[in-house]
Amino acid sequence: MKLLFIINPGSGSHNINLKEVISNHFEEKQIETELFELPDDCSIDKIKHKIDSSKADKVVAVGGDGTLKLVAECLLNSEIPIGIIPAGSANGMAKELGIPTDITEALDFLETGKPKKIHVVKINDEICIHLADLGFNAYLVNKFDTLPERGMWGYAKATWHALWNHKRMDVELKLENETVKSKAAMVAIANATMYGTGLKINPDGKLDDELFEIILVKDYSYLEILKIWVTKLPFNPKKIEVFQTSEVKIFSKHKAHFQVDGEYIGKLNKVEATILPAAISVVV
Repeated sequence: MKLLFIINPGSGSHNINLKEVISNHFEEKQIETELFELPDDCSIDKIKHKIDSSKADKVVAVGGDGTLKLVAECLLNSEIPIGIIPAGSANGMAKELGIPTDITEALDFLETGKPKKIHVVKINDEICIHLADLGFNAYLVNKFDTLPERGMWGYAKATWHALWNHKRMDVELKLENETVKSKAAMVAIANATMYGTGLKINPDGKLDDELFEIILVKDYSYLEILKIWVTKLPFNPKKIEVFQTSEVKIFSKHKAHFQVDGEYIGKLNKVEATILPAAISVVV
C-alpha cells in the first residue's frame, strides 16, 4: 500500500514536526509513504498533479478542515479514499467521523479504517465538506483570524466581540418547496452536525444521505443550542428553524459575512447551494 500525505505546515498551533512523526511511524511497516508539504503559493492544479503522479492508494490530508477541503476538491467523484490526520485548530470533520485526534492513533487508523462515500455541498464556486454559514459565526471566524491568541481563549474573545458588534440580517431562503423570509443572526448550511468546538448545530444531519440542512438562527440563541446539546430536546422554532433540502438560494438584504469550512470568504448577499451525493470517499 502507498500513502500520499498532503501536509499543511501552517495548520493548528502545535509545535510537532509532522513530517518526522509520519516518517517514523511507518519506518518499519510494509507501507510506502510520500510526503508533500503545501507551499505558500500552492494551487489546486499543483495538488492534483502531485496526486496523479504519486499513484497512491490513499491520499491523506494532514491539517484542519481547510486542508481536507483542498484534498476533497482534487478527488471529487474519485474512488481514491481520503485519510484524515487532524492537525488543525478545530478539526471538526475528524470529530464528526470519529477519527482519533491523537496523531499517532490517527496514523494507525489509516491502516484499520474503511473507505465510506459521503456527500459534499457545492456552494457558489466552493465545495463545503463540513459547515458554512452567513452572518454571526462567519463574522466570528473573521475576527478570530485577526487575534494573536489561538485556541479556546482566542475563540472566546472573538465570540464576545461578535456578540457586541454583529447585527441581525434580513434574509430570504428559496428552498425546493417554499420561500422563507426572516430576521436572522445566522444562516448555516450544514453538511455535518457540529462545529469543531463540539457545539451541535444540526443534530439530525447525515453525511451519507442526499440532503443537507439549513439552520435559520433567528436570534442570538446560544442558550437554545446549549439546551439541545445537554438535553437532546428539539429547537424552539421561534428561535431556530431547520430545513432539509438538496438545494437552496439564500439572499441577504445587505452584504453579510460568509465562511466555508472555517475559511472566511468575504461579504456577499447571495448564496446558492446544491448537494453532490457520494462525491468523496473518506477513511472512517
